[in-house]
Amino acid sequence: MVGVIGYGAYIPRYRIRVEEIAKTWGADAPSYKRGLLLKEKSVPAPDQDTITMSVEASRYAVRRAGIDSARIGAVYVGSESHPYAVKPSGTVLAEALGATPQAHTADFEFACKAGSEGMFVAMGLVQAGLVEYALGVGADTSQGAPGDALEYSASAGAGAFLFGREKILAEVEETDTFMTDTPDFWRREHQFYPEHAGRFTGEPAYFKHTLGAAKGILKKAGATAKDFAFAVFHQPNGKFPLKVGEMLGFTKQQVETGLLSPTLGNTYSGASPIGLTAILDVAKPGDRILMVSYGSGAGSDAFIFRATDLLPKVQNLAPKTRPQLDDNKFYLDYGTYAKFRGKIRKAG
Repeated sequence: MVGVIGYGAYIPRYRIRVEEIAKTWGADAPSYKRGLLLKEKSVPAPDQDTITMSVEASRYAVRRAGIDSARIGAVYVGSESHPYAVKPSGTVLAEALGATPQAHTADFEFACKAGSEGMFVAMGLVQAGLVEYALGVGADTSQGAPGDALEYSASAGAGAFLFGREKILAEVEETDTFMTDTPDFWRREHQFYPEHAGRFTGEPAYFKHTLGAAKGILKKAGATAKDFAFAVFHQPNGKFPLKVGEMLGFTKQQVETGLLSPTLGNTYSGASPIGLTAILDVAKPGDRILMVSYGSGAGSDAFIFRATDLLPKVQNLAPKTRPQLDDNKFYLDYGTYAKFRGKIRKAG
C-alpha cells in the first residue's frame, strides 16, 4: 500500500480583486464574477516565488508526516514559473528541508499539470521500492499579460505531498492519465507572458482531457460519482470544474470543498493539488477522493485516494488551507500589484 503520509499548502496573503483589474483596463468585472465565478486572486510578495512557496508547503507536509527530512529520497517540483531558466528549483527545496545530498531531484513542466506529474513520479518511486519517501510539489506564481483574461485568474500558491508506505493518511487506490498534442496554451523562449487560444482552451482542451482521465480511472476502479465523498478538478476558473463535475455525475457539494478558484484564482500547477489539501483538511476515515489535474499541451492525471484512520490525527498539526485562503488578507491596488509582479519595465 502506498499513499500520502504528509501534505501541506501555502497561499500568499496578498490579494487583488477582479474589480480592481477590470477598472484599470475598462473591462466588465461582472462578466468575470458571474460567468467564470472569479472574485479575487492571490499575489506573491516581491520576495516570494515558486521556491519559497514550495518550501513552506513542504515543511507543513513534513510536519504532518512526522519524519526526518533526511530520509526523503526524491524531491520534485512541478511549475511553469520556475525562477531560474537553468537551475533547478528542487535542489533549493531539498537543501531547505535537509534532504540533501542523497535525494534524487528534478523539476517538472507540463503547464498546469506539472504538479500532478511530480506527485505521480514520487508515488511511483515509493511503490517500486526505490526510495523510502518521496515529495511531489505543485507551485506557481501569477503569470498573465496586462489586460489579458489570464490576469484575472492567474494566481499563486503551492501544494506539497509526501508519499510513503507507512503511517498513510490517504491511500492511493488507482491512477490514470490522458494525453494528446493539443496546443491550447504556450510560451516561447524569451516571452515574458504565456499565450492562449481563447475559448479553444475549454473544448477540445480542458473538457476532453479532464473527462478522458476521469472516465478512464472510474472505469479502472469500477466506480461512479456516488462512490466518492469529494472530487477536485483543475480550476482555470470557478465554472469549468463545476461543469465537468456535473458531466461526470458529481454534485456541487462533492466538488465545492476543493473548489478554491473563486477566491484563489488559478494557481496553475498548484490548482488541483491545493484543492486536494483543502479536502484532506476535512476528510474523514474511509472517504474516497477523486483528483483530476489538467495541463495545456495537453493532458490530465487522475488519482483516487481513500482517507485512513490516521488522517484526523494530523489535520491540525500544520496550517490548514481554508484559513490561509480566507483570513488575514491584504488587498492591493493595481499599481502596487504591477510593481510586485514586475509588470512595469523601463524602455531601452
